[in-house]
Amino acid sequence: MKSARMQKKAGNNVMGMIRAAGLGYEYLRYEEEGQEPEVTKAIEDVSLEIQKSQFIAVLGHNGSGKSTLAKHINALLVPTEGTMWVDDMKTTDEEDVWKIRQKAGMVFQNPDNQIIGNVVEEDVGFGPENLGVPTDEIWKRVEESLTATGMISYRAHSPNKLSGGQKQRVAIAGVMAMQPECIVLDEPTAMLDPNGRKEVLRAVRKLNEAKGVTVILITHYMEEVVFADRVFVMDNGKLVMQGTPREIFSEVEKLKELRLDVPQVTLLAYELRKNGVDLPEGILTIEELVNALCH
Repeated sequence: MKSARMQKKAGNNVMGMIRAAGLGYEYLRYEEEGQEPEVTKAIEDVSLEIQKSQFIAVLGHNGSGKSTLAKHINALLVPTEGTMWVDDMKTTDEEDVWKIRQKAGMVFQNPDNQIIGNVVEEDVGFGPENLGVPTDEIWKRVEESLTATGMISYRAHSPNKLSGGQKQRVAIAGVMAMQPECIVLDEPTAMLDPNGRKEVLRAVRKLNEAKGVTVILITHYMEEVVFADRVFVMDNGKLVMQGTPREIFSEVEKLKELRLDVPQVTLLAYELRKNGVDLPEGILTIEELVNALCH
């Protein structure tokens, strides 16, 4: 049997699980009462393809359109131009919206907006219960999801007593218990301290690598995308860069133009290269830099 990682690599020749073609979304913005509303384009002419079991990162500063794109994958928004498909279902087809949301679960920035139970295990079981899953299967899923996110020892705790990172992991477990094939995380670490961010990212990577869940991580933290299979960079509603993390981080000057912070180790390696040190482009980790300097 192929591992999730092998399946991920083997999936490059098949049609993507998530596809967008010429995707656009505009809305009316009212500046002041009595004034004519302005038409604002949140995303414009975005085309992309995401394979099953890939770990995808979508980068961009605030207002770049990355969260608007995320909401299209879950059919929370529907395009005003172009098409978004999830597992060959168009998000504009109302009869498929429920199926799409079962395929692509969503985790939001603030876990407090997603946690409703008084006890962790009850909260995680809420989604499957709503789907009509039999009770025995619900508890099995609760146990599996909490184990996968490292929260099984907190199953009887009140969510109110948990840290921000722990709450976010419970929110992820709640989505995972509904067994989506894809999980979209819209800046899930934005409200967390560095330790909380590490906890959440560790849980997300484990779900992707061990269970083959397609992960789409929306973020503006550059260091969070190092382990992604592919990175999409958004700016002013457009998809302006795409490639592997190494390819993206090799474009240091372009990233600076887009007002994105380059990881410190990548920036250090870039400056050393400029000063004549023989180093490869797109160094991503401290280990890579040390190895390159020692050889």
